[in-house]
Amino acid sequence: MARLMNKTSGHAELFGQFWQVLTGEAIEPGQVSITGDDSVLPGPFRVAAAAAASVTAANLAAAELLRAKGVDPGVVTVDTRHAAAAFRSERLLRIDGESPGDLFAPLSADYRAADGWVRLHCNYPHHAVAASRALGVPAERAALEAAVLSRRASDVQEAVIAAGGAAAAMRTREEWHAHPQGTALRALPLVELRRLASTAPVPLPPGDRPLSGIKVLELTHVIAGPVCGRVLAAHGADVLHVGASHLPLVGPLVADTGFGKRSAAIDLRDGDGRARLRELVREADVFVQSYRPGSLAAKGFDADMLAEASPGIVAVDLSAYGWQGPWAGRRGFDSLVQLASGIADEGARQAGTEGPRPLPAQALDHATGWLAAATVMTALRRRTRAGGAWRARLSLARTGLWLDSLGRLDPDDTNGPHQPQDPDDLLDEIGSPFGRVSYVRMPGWLPAAPPHFSHGPHLPGSDPAEWW
Repeated sequence: MARLMNKTSGHAELFGQFWQVLTGEAIEPGQVSITGDDSVLPGPFRVAAAAAASVTAANLAAAELLRAKGVDPGVVTVDTRHAAAAFRSERLLRIDGESPGDLFAPLSADYRAADGWVRLHCNYPHHAVAASRALGVPAERAALEAAVLSRRASDVQEAVIAAGGAAAAMRTREEWHAHPQGTALRALPLVELRRLASTAPVPLPPGDRPLSGIKVLELTHVIAGPVCGRVLAAHGADVLHVGASHLPLVGPLVADTGFGKRSAAIDLRDGDGRARLRELVREADVFVQSYRPGSLAAKGFDADMLAEASPGIVAVDLSAYGWQGPWAGRRGFDSLVQLASGIADEGARQAGTEGPRPLPAQALDHATGWLAAATVMTALRRRTRAGGAWRARLSLARTGLWLDSLGRLDPDDTNGPHQPQDPDDLLDEIGSPFGRVSYVRMPGWLPAAPPHFSHGPHLPGSDPAEWW
């Protein structure tokens, strides 16, 4: 078991170690200031510390871009409580004063199996159909409960996955570490950043924000990828989210992660749509995608194609379970990774409850998104000095191993099973086509160019598929 930590220990050291891993650079005195402690979120895991480190990484990466432009960025300051609130942004979102609704569909739940627990992820209609088909029952809660109860959790998991759905059996931490995918993950870095191709150095576009003039194509869904794009937009990038009208969406997440972006629709099932995306790629500096591994490559948009179409591009791949190992191609979501990796089991044991107990935030999603944004900005800074096209790879499960490595909070230093209070003082409001939106403002202070959103979220597909 990872060692217990008190609620204030190790923030600066933790961040310094991560920054060294990400950039190969040491933190200089006076570069960053992280305030607050870990007790703002309940449970044994150091979620608030991970939030503070992730947010600091992105803001410091933005500061270093300013420095590359010859601008003194000032001291990057991050408050742990604010960072933790940002990790719960979708839960704190309000539209015209009301919560936009449940983030999980009725059939998305933890189900008791004959020998444990399994989670079915049914937020998308085709995943609900896959689960019911795999279990041979109607897509109804009572029928699914009865079917799962008569089977082993691992058998349910594999049957649903084979049917094209998404599921995970609950494991202990020790079982995950012994699992072939857990073993494969431990051989992977938290962030893989490697050169795809050689090019001449590319100067940063002019502008007073870190990412002024940078064009980002975002083909992502749910939380991790959209959070990456949201962070890049907050630092001045032109972020164009590309979806498709035939793909299902989770409405509250679209609104929460759409700040500062434009939203276009392209159908990649036909040649005209693929040709349009290729045109956009030619002008893009960054391409972020979080679809199931291999799905975009099968349509002609693999990393080599991106580097050929746009020399100097930064290509980012986000996945659930990593890019090596037997589960590398498996679809997954934060809630499933928490069950599979032992996080939900440990939470239940610490709280003394039966059944899975998740983290107090979709922390694997949010941390991966913030770290991906930091990686993008680090790659862009390398591009100014050494040129090159770059590829980054991150995964929710590998981020989970990082969270596991941070130690545990002393139970006396946490606020137990209670949910944190809504941080009203950290919220702002802005108008949007969705209505008047109340949201968690961007955490972190960068004196020379404070991160902010230029506009509220746009409706899906409401913008033309073109660059400004």
